[in-house]
Amino acid sequence: MCGIYGITARDPEFIQSYINKCSHRGPDGSDIWFDDNITLGHNLLSITSQPALGKQPWHTETGVLIYNGEIFNYDDLKERFSNQWRPQTTCDTELLVWMLSNNKEGIDSMHAYAWYDKSSKRLHLSRDHAGIKPLYYAEIPEGLVFGSEIKGMIDKVPGSRCIDEMAAATMSYCGINPGRNTLFKNIKKVMPGETLVYDVTGKKFINKQQQVITPTSSGKFDAEEFRAMAHQTVKMSTIGIRKIGVFLSGGLDSTLVAYELNKILDEVNSFTNIMNPNVIIGEDHNDDAIHAKRMAQDFGFNHKEIEITPETVKSCWDQSMITMEQPVYNMSIPMYYKTNNELSNNGIVVTMAGDMGDELLGGYPKYWKLRNEKISSHKDLIWKWMHRIKRPIQLTNRVNAQDILSELCATIPESIWNPLDPINSYMALDCITQVPEEFFSRNDKFGMQFGMEGRFPLATKFFMKYCMDIPSNVKIGENKSDTKMPTKIAYENKLPDYIINKMKTGWTVPLIYWLGDNKDLQSFAMQYMNNDDCLKKQISMDNWNNKKTRVISWMMRSWAQQYRMTI
Repeated sequence: MCGIYGITARDPEFIQSYINKCSHRGPDGSDIWFDDNITLGHNLLSITSQPALGKQPWHTETGVLIYNGEIFNYDDLKERFSNQWRPQTTCDTELLVWMLSNNKEGIDSMHAYAWYDKSSKRLHLSRDHAGIKPLYYAEIPEGLVFGSEIKGMIDKVPGSRCIDEMAAATMSYCGINPGRNTLFKNIKKVMPGETLVYDVTGKKFINKQQQVITPTSSGKFDAEEFRAMAHQTVKMSTIGIRKIGVFLSGGLDSTLVAYELNKILDEVNSFTNIMNPNVIIGEDHNDDAIHAKRMAQDFGFNHKEIEITPETVKSCWDQSMITMEQPVYNMSIPMYYKTNNELSNNGIVVTMAGDMGDELLGGYPKYWKLRNEKISSHKDLIWKWMHRIKRPIQLTNRVNAQDILSELCATIPESIWNPLDPINSYMALDCITQVPEEFFSRNDKFGMQFGMEGRFPLATKFFMKYCMDIPSNVKIGENKSDTKMPTKIAYENKLPDYIINKMKTGWTVPLIYWLGDNKDLQSFAMQYMNNDDCLKKQISMDNWNNKKTRVISWMMRSWAQQYRMTI
């Protein structure tokens, strides 16, 4: 895990400033390479080799690479190309350079990279199949600027402190913003599975390809095979020489990861959050922590509980908003910041989580409800997805639902639509929208803030393809509780019944309730609502007085203030 930065101009001073602003992404070193056409920079977090062996930018006679990520099938590729490639290090960057130089395919990775072909003067920007690693870019007078984080390029991109209207409307309507535009005008994302080719001399994009995991629904389910696949994907994710920690939520997916990891590592270091004061309204907000602790004790994990309090929210609020870069509809953001800090303090450098298990295997009740819905096209699918939640706030009225639909239809590849299995298609859509925008993004931002690499074993290309081959009617049963059936069937008598049959609960902070009871926290939040910023008219006290929009209103207003946004 690292940070990558570039500009299509000779400008090492700017790239050095970008590196400095994102130095948290690479405590093991940094460097710059440039010529008259381009400047590339890199922060290094060494995972698979000693820092001296993984130094980037990695340049050869043919090209220059800056790379953030891991190649999970490194050993398989090393064996496959053994007659053609002789590694000089244990660093997977060396393999990626060789494969790009020789037009080889077959990488299963999480990545964001920039590959500059010296002879053609073409720049390739690429993001992995699931969007695990972020990559942002903007067209500017010099040509192109890009990087792993937004904050380092804001002042280089004209107008970027103005809120992008399409992004704001999409977030308002859908709850997340899976489109190409970020909330910072003129700053865009490389989409999941996408590779963009930019002509540095001509200052224009000349090619775009996007490959995501498609829902074939053509396979069969076998419990023993499923366990073998799950074990293999976890094992693939353990590459490297750094200490691993697991976010153990008490749910089925993170427990599966920890269970398989326990067969591979000498010790499983697990972490969970416990709320103080706890709230038991609708659900017990410490239910996950209780189950995680019991699982850890039963299987001998080295387990730590991280206490989250109203004071945690206050102390972590500002920095968590800055670190996240773009607000999301999630009231637990300060908790994630605190949790990652604690893992780092415990010597963890690589984190693992069970994210994407629900989306791959039908873990949400919404998938069960879709059985009676008629979805007949790619466009219908996206329209249905857009209405998955009630609109919490409205940031603009100049972009309507049809505008958003057109934008998303043009952005989201039609390959995710399988007319024979609309529910699996919906799951595939969630995998490249909800998961990267909410789960992967926050993990990257908060993990890298403390020099940690985040991994998601259930999101390897290998495991995603396997799960998307399983038809949705195998994943979801007749009853509302019959969700994620492959995991439950495969791990029956392997995982405890209290995990297999656990009611699904959220790993969330009871912030709404704390705001109602804790006057000090309420006063803290009101400071942001009373301050002047560009969203004061759009997000007023009416939004604050509505419990459903209270936290996101506070979040949006504080974000606008932290980043000095305008409209």
